[in-house]
Amino acid sequence: MAFAARTVETESFSLKSQSVPSSDVEGTIPDNANDAEAPPRISYDMTLLPQAVQQIHATLLTAARNGNLAALTAIIVANGKIPVVAFEEVEDPVLYLRELSGDEEGQEILAIMLEVLEAGYAQIDAGTDAEIYVWPYFANIRIDTLTPQQRVELFTLVTAGDYEDMKVFGAYNFFRLGISPDGVWQFFLAGD
Repeated sequence: MAFAARTVETESFSLKSQSVPSSDVEGTIPDNANDAEAPPRISYDMTLLPQAVQQIHATLLTAARNGNLAALTAIIVANGKIPVVAFEEVEDPVLYLRELSGDEEGQEILAIMLEVLEAGYAQIDAGTDAEIYVWPYFANIRIDTLTPQQRVELFTLVTAGDYEDMKVFGAYNFFRLGISPDGVWQFFLAGD
């Protein structure tokens, strides 16, 4: 199936000094939740997600576990929106992801998607029109503030060398996946 070409608008942003308490990260909602610099709510509990987010999350997990990249085409059609997979214009997101993969079948990229979706997530801009759930939560906290436990979790996604590069860069810049509260898959991309 071919997808219509589209232009993707991007914007630059800088991460504010955000940290997550080293003890129990799950369900963290800071006292200053209305403060623009407050860290996002981080959780591993999928039951806290809106039902529509739970459904698309489960559908993407199943597709990744099944190892069939073509299954993403049906998900995209049902999604009603082509998720952003690159910072440049992409005509066919599934073909693009296959080309990113280190193997011809696209299973490496599905493995990355699986690892990303199994990580903790962050609820960003809660209660606003920009609200979104992002996996992994590392994409939304300062990389230099990770606890030892969080670094171990990060190393399930990236190497220690990647982590060192991220510290120099100043942010997590590996794959992240976003789903809006209405269950629309918004993006799956790497970089910043």
